[in-house]
Amino acid sequence: MKKKSKLDFDRTYIWMTIPLVALFFLFNTLPLIRGFMYSFTNFRGYGTYQNVGLRNYVDLFTDARVGHSYLFTFGVAVCVTIVVNVISLVLAMGLNSKIKFKSGLRAMYFVPNILGALVVGYIFNYFFTYIMPAFQKMLLGSGSSILASERWAWIAIVIVCAWQAIAMQTIIYIAGLQTVPEDVYEAGAIDGSSGWTKFKTLTLPLILPFITINLVLTMKNALMVFDQIMALTKGGPAQSTESISYLIYNNGMAGGQFGFQSANAVLFFVVIVLISVFQLKFMGKKEEQL
Repeated sequence: MKKKSKLDFDRTYIWMTIPLVALFFLFNTLPLIRGFMYSFTNFRGYGTYQNVGLRNYVDLFTDARVGHSYLFTFGVAVCVTIVVNVISLVLAMGLNSKIKFKSGLRAMYFVPNILGALVVGYIFNYFFTYIMPAFQKMLLGSGSSILASERWAWIAIVIVCAWQAIAMQTIIYIAGLQTVPEDVYEAGAIDGSSGWTKFKTLTLPLILPFITINLVLTMKNALMVFDQIMALTKGGPAQSTESISYLIYNNGMAGGQFGFQSANAVLFFVVIVLISVFQLKFMGKKEEQL
């Protein structure tokens, strides 16, 4: 039997790669390029359009609705990032300790991550709309849905986003904690380190790279929040929970602002990249200091 040469293997890999690259280009890169081109036009999503230069980008900075969506999105993203990472780290430390049913508990805590965001959103929508007001009425005599409040609806979005995101970040923190050698803790115990001191001086510096990963991933995902808002509030009440992604979708697809929202999408992409780079550089300096 003839032995395959290295050239034959290279050809096999090439033929396996070409369809994947073609599909990625057609469904990812090409729409990105077309969207960037439309951002310089007054395209409404149908019909003819004209080139308007940088007008869409200039209008983004004077549009009050766009400004509010950015402020709301940044606020939600910061809250979600803090809540998710604090709870995930606490859970990871508990699940990494010497407890019974450790594997079963890890699997149970990971379940939210495998559920669809829309499914989770609709389940919580029912909870916030019917079950929670019923409890309030039973205890306080009256109750209303938090989703109907312009002041508090954002809290429901933070809760749903955090509930689903905690699962994956906990797994990453567990992986980080398992890289810490037991010898480090034994040496720390000899020096008298325990409790908070042990965590601050031994655990935290050694898992800092994993904290960096989680902070970047959580912030990026929270900035792109869409499914939860679609299922819970649809941007309401009175546009008070309208995220950037939801605004781009709603006004771009149904509002006749395809060109304008394409410019918004390009700007949003740049903002996410800049925030991610800043986080990586800032946390990288912290890692070097420790």
